[in-house]
Amino acid sequence: MNAIAAPAPWYRQSGEAATKHVYLKGLGITAFISIFFIAYFRVLNHPASAPTVMPVIWLDRLIGFHPFALPAYLSLWVYVCLLPTFVPTRAELYRYGLAMTLMCGAGLTIFYFWPTGAPAPDIDWALYPDMEFLKNLDASGNACPSLHVATAFLSGIWFHGLLRRFGAPAWLSAINWVWCIAIVYSTVAIRQHVALDAIAGLALGGLAAWLASRYTPKARAPVAC
Repeated sequence: MNAIAAPAPWYRQSGEAATKHVYLKGLGITAFISIFFIAYFRVLNHPASAPTVMPVIWLDRLIGFHPFALPAYLSLWVYVCLLPTFVPTRAELYRYGLAMTLMCGAGLTIFYFWPTGAPAPDIDWALYPDMEFLKNLDASGNACPSLHVATAFLSGIWFHGLLRRFGAPAWLSAINWVWCIAIVYSTVAIRQHVALDAIAGLALGGLAAWLASRYTPKARAPVAC
């Protein structure tokens, strides 16, 4: 039998993956984000009923208000756009896109029929101009489950799987999870969401990742020569 060649180093595998299906990735990411925001703000501005204000729990008081977490919050869009870049096959791209679409569709459906909002904190947003812009844009609506958290968690799990397949070092996996956790933390720390929104978002993202893993195609066994 022919000797089985050793796998390429992780950085070479990831580099090769980044050069595959470039146009599909670019067009897919642009189309998905555009359609998502159209649907998101449509639901935000035209829910089926008046929003329910989500309650504050002990975890919200433990985390507190930290405006320095805003960059982590905004970094979600870099995070979720970076992941498809390193997906090596067209089939996995479709599977990831389907998982993200169904997850966001479920979240938007919940927002429409059960609109929720974060409670207004006793904060003078004029003291934080960047935060004030975000609050005016998003209006702290479409709160539970937090799709910000759900998309970060789904992407974090998928990134973890990719890094393991590439044979990447443990420190890269640690960076992935620190980034993911920072995004989740930021949603509560900047008072865009409450802890219950984040917990529900983790549940939604985890469910989407689990369902997607159930349909992972099995690799074919190598043919002996």
